[in-house]
Amino acid sequence: MGGGIVPLGEVASVDQGVGPLQVNHTGQLPSVTLSFNLKPGVALGDAVSEIEGIARALPAAMTGSFQGTAQAFQDSMRGLGWMLLLAIFVIYVVLGILYENFIHPLTILSGLPSAGFGALLTLMLFRSDLNIYAFVGVIMLVGLVKKNGIMMIDVAIEERRREGTSATDAIFNACLLRFRPIMMTTVAALVGTLPIAAGWGSGAEARRPLGLAVVGGLLVSQTLTLYVTPVFYVYMEALSERVRSRAFVPDRSQVHDYFHRLLHILHRHPLEP
Repeated sequence: MGGGIVPLGEVASVDQGVGPLQVNHTGQLPSVTLSFNLKPGVALGDAVSEIEGIARALPAAMTGSFQGTAQAFQDSMRGLGWMLLLAIFVIYVVLGILYENFIHPLTILSGLPSAGFGALLTLMLFRSDLNIYAFVGVIMLVGLVKKNGIMMIDVAIEERRREGTSATDAIFNACLLRFRPIMMTTVAALVGTLPIAAGWGSGAEARRPLGLAVVGGLLVSQTLTLYVTPVFYVYMEALSERVRSRAFVPDRSQVHDYFHRLLHILHRHPLEP
């Protein structure tokens, strides 16, 4: 105690063993980095999902996080779902303002489920993962499929307003009239994306999921759009007429006739100041 040397054995137990040369810390906690490589044909998303399943079985005191390429993959996929929903919402709002109706935009967007199903099915058949390129292809499908619905619904609405035909006859005539433009634009989009789906050119393996998603989505949606959208339109028109009759909402011709009669009465019997 007077400044002399105290042997270590007096204050601690010393044992010899094997340990790491250095202890890494993450946020003041000891951490260990585990690296992995992918087998040929295994997607990074599948590997990340497998590792997350193993991490959930660890004790509660142990936590884990991804770094490097796996972290970049998670960051890139985190906001794409919200981006897809935002694109659909913006399209719905724009179509609602254009047609001054909240039902017809739903009719136009009725082909999106079939397009999404076709894109996912094609990716599954060709064993391609749903990466950022495939998600961009799904977002592109929203605009391509919406175009087919606009072509049919716009003609049907105009025919009903001009000639007063039934909803069934109007959408049937619209399908006959717009069949050729719909086929031409769809075939043009398919031909444009086939080289990407086939994997031609340098670096095409990364872009191939985009082409597969677009081609598969267009094929399935084009096959079902001419059947699903007209039926959806007829049911939506029936629902709109039922709601309008229960709410006593007059149509445009009735409003015009009402104001015409009101102006006629005011002209014959002007109000005194």
